Amino acid sequence: MKRFDYARAADVAEALREGQGDGAAFIAGGTNLLDLMKLRVLTPDRLVDINRLALGGIERDGDGLRIGALVTNSDLAADETVRRDYPVLSRALLAGASGQLRNKATTGGNLLQRTRCYYFYDIAMPCNKRDPGSGCQARGGVTRLHAILGGSDKCIATHPSDMAVAMLALKAEVEVEGTDGARRRVPLDDFYVPPGDTPQVETVLGAGELITAVILPLPAGDRQIYAKVRDRASYAFALVSCAAVIGMDGDRIGHAALAFGGIAPRPWRNAEVDGLLTGQAPSDDLFRRAADLLLADAKGHGGNDFKIPLARRVLIDTLRKATRGDAA
Repeated sequence: MKRFDYARAADVAEALREGQGDGAAFIAGGTNLLDLMKLRVLTPDRLVDINRLALGGIERDGDGLRIGALVTNSDLAADETVRRDYPVLSRALLAGASGQLRNKATTGGNLLQRTRCYYFYDIAMPCNKRDPGSGCQARGGVTRLHAILGGSDKCIATHPSDMAVAMLALKAEVEVEGTDGARRRVPLDDFYVPPGDTPQVETVLGAGELITAVILPLPAGDRQIYAKVRDRASYAFALVSCAAVIGMDGDRIGHAALAFGGIAPRPWRNAEVDGLLTGQAPSDDLFRRAADLLLADAKGHGGNDFKIPLARRVLIDTLRKATRGDAA
């Protein structure tokens, strides 16, 4: 690990001052950052410890919920209000990582975790995300975990977060603070940047900006499911996951919000799929058409070709269960 300076911030303003410059990085739980530093994938000159900042707590925000950026994944998953009103989020958190990691990982850090692409983690391999312009070894390489949607010629890595997938289906907003003290809210759907020609740019965060909270509106659907397919029953990233928030209006779908993990460089949502489902009576034919729409532009890369039919099956099965009321 490269030597680095360390600063412990007492408040947000100090953290933002200390976090200025390309060589600085914020650290909270460190469950992803420390691994990357040990492998020299990331080599910050300065770590700014934000654990003393007043960014904890889960509280009401109007009809919704405000989750501090330093709330741990364990505390968020166990919160009574989250379990009752946002069960898809609690289930997604419990499906991710191990209990020990959930005890340290934070809400803000979870949103910002880096891809688990084999080639990103191996500094001997070219990777445009780690070293812009060096190439993408994944293309033509081992692609089992890689994207079938939303990738580019420069990058086909996937985003690993389970939590972010559920939050996307819940229409979350990310609260961000900058050095001028101003706060802004960014819809999670706009927070992540597609890889395009600059895969090293993953979010809309500006230099030195800090996530302070995540805001969840009151869910529009009470039938919530998080489905995750992975290689083993625990401590494995999603091959395909689906978060569904469904509200029924009599015998028709009154509200539909779907988000997917394991298939794209960012938590994936297709608003046209939600629109297709809304107002319709549930049926296997409708669900198949939703899968056709979701996967219209899907492209496998050899080792991940199986994800296309797998995503279809996961989507159809999730919609069947949600519209039947198999989930809370």
